[in-house]
Amino acid sequence: MSTVENTQTSEVTHTSSNWQHTVSIVLVIIGLLISGYLSYVKIVNVQTVCVQGSAFNCEVVTNSIYSRLFNVPIAYLGFATNLVILALLLLEKRIGFLQEYGVLLQFGVILFAFLFSVWLVYVQFFRLQALCIWCLLHELYVTLLFIISIVRLKRSLV
Repeated sequence: MSTVENTQTSEVTHTSSNWQHTVSIVLVIIGLLISGYLSYVKIVNVQTVCVQGSAFNCEVVTNSIYSRLFNVPIAYLGFATNLVILALLLLEKRIGFLQEYGVLLQFGVILFAFLFSVWLVYVQFFRLQALCIWCLLHELYVTLLFIISIVRLKRSLV
């Protein structure tokens, strides 16, 4: 009887884990689209499509001194980070090292991205007093991915 219960519990955990893995991949693809658009805007040097009015001013945010880190546009760094997370997600079941440590590595990268996103939200609200809808959407995506990564990490440690 306990073997049947253990098998059922294992199947539920595996199904839940697969669901979280799939949602993580979908979220990262959304993040790639957003950071890809922001990178495109930087590459071709055009204005972003932005919500107009009140506190929204994408140009102030995307062209501020905070939009670069070591002279590299934050959009490029976001795109690269999303590629790293996607690679870790896609390879976690195929490479031995990532089978064992992939969820932990993903959590570490996503934690860094989340903390950096919190900083960027602070900058938009309190330093620039201007908001970029694209940036906020990306930071929302990172927050959702961070929450899922916490759940995945907790499940992997059990």
